[in-house]
Amino acid sequence: MVDHAMTQNPQAAIHHKCRELIMLLNINLNHFPRHEKYGLCQEIRQSVYGVLAGIVECQKKYHNKTSLGKLDVTHEQLRVFINLAFEMGYFEFEHHKRARSSAESLRRYTAVSILVNELGAMIGGWIRSLRGSPQFE
Repeated sequence: MVDHAMTQNPQAAIHHKCRELIMLLNINLNHFPRHEKYGLCQEIRQSVYGVLAGIVECQKKYHNKTSLGKLDVTHEQLRVFINLAFEMGYFEFEHHKRARSSAESLRRYTAVSILVNELGAMIGGWIRSLRGSPQFE
């Protein structure tokens, strides 16, 4: 179901997309190996919450050049951490044990990756829309 207010307000859409990503990531991270609870899982959570915090900061500031740059970097860090988790096989885990097929692992990773890519495209669009405007100088 598409909320018409979000299709008209790109800032609301980016906020909603980030919240969607957080919910999906939390489900997946809860199944990762226990030894990563305070390692990679925590880094991924901090990165995605950092992206959300960056979005809120950019929505509230008039001059966004450094804030958007910081948001872009935090988003890229999130992408790198998620790719690393996939390469290490953590999307195959269920209840902290390797129990999922590689096809299921790929499906779960792809679902997360699509949201990360959509969020990145929205951030990139935001940056491009402000280039040349006085608030981006």
